[in-house]
Amino acid sequence: MIYCVSMITDNQHKDIPGNPSTAKSSEEKLRTRASANSLRVLTIEQWNFWIENGYVVIRNAISKKQAKETADFIWEFDDKSPDDSSTWYKKERAIMKMKELAGTGMVEVYNNQYLWDNRQTEKVYNSFVDIWGTKKLWTTIDRANLNFPIIPGYSYSGFIHWDYDPETKPQNVQGVLALSDQTDKKMGGFQCIPWLYKNFDTWKLTQPKNRDKFIPNIKGLEDKIVKVTLRAGDLLIFNSTLPHGIRPNLSEDKVRIAQYISMMPAQEKNLELVNWRINSWSERIAPKGHAFPGDPRNWEQNKYKKAKLNPLGKRLLGLDKW
Repeated sequence: MIYCVSMITDNQHKDIPGNPSTAKSSEEKLRTRASANSLRVLTIEQWNFWIENGYVVIRNAISKKQAKETADFIWEFDDKSPDDSSTWYKKERAIMKMKELAGTGMVEVYNNQYLWDNRQTEKVYNSFVDIWGTKKLWTTIDRANLNFPIIPGYSYSGFIHWDYDPETKPQNVQGVLALSDQTDKKMGGFQCIPWLYKNFDTWKLTQPKNRDKFIPNIKGLEDKIVKVTLRAGDLLIFNSTLPHGIRPNLSEDKVRIAQYISMMPAQEKNLELVNWRINSWSERIAPKGHAFPGDPRNWEQNKYKKAKLNPLGKRLLGLDKW
């Protein structure tokens, strides 16, 4: 039986950035060892890079066609035209409580067919299986991004943050799926500080006790920021203890288009969360959290149908058990 659960009573993401469609931290530990013959997608070189740097890029996780179709839908949903820059710069529809995200182009769509098609793509799923070391995963129910070039009157700063307090050692990963080429480092895209990921325990000793647990003071670390380049269809997975963020789009006319996507071990015994997730998919309901204002137009409910799930998608949602 499916129960209508519009909100999670024990929402641990109410006042923090992370996505409430899954737990803050998995009860299962992240995988720490792998051999070449135990990996489905990653090479052993990619695995070693992941362990050392806290992120990894999987090339062509979805096809170029799939990426283009999703990008076209994102433009449509945000009511903007890729060929008419006069449509790009509109007042944000929803108030973003998480101020560093304001103006960065978050698109409040979560359960459309195109987004679910990407989540239930075998290579995307198998990439997360490699990271976790278990097949029994749930996908996050997350949104998309259209990051436009900065112009006068529509500016924002790039940022570096954590979605989870790294001092709590969260067992969690996050991810972003490129829907457009992001090979120009001047355009908006993913940036991170692997050095701080590796040296957090010693770095924190140099910081004041009342430091912000989610936004590090990166003064003196500017030269350690890595601007990761991606092509349409590439999947970037990163450890939640890796400080990361969006870089400002300083290009003339290039738009960063992406879908946020991650997976973590399923919590099938948490019936309230199971029912919320199923209701979110069925009724096209956005997660409720510090960084998730939703779409005040309710276009997902009013303009689009419920996404069709394949057998893998049903398990990734929690509709079927593993």
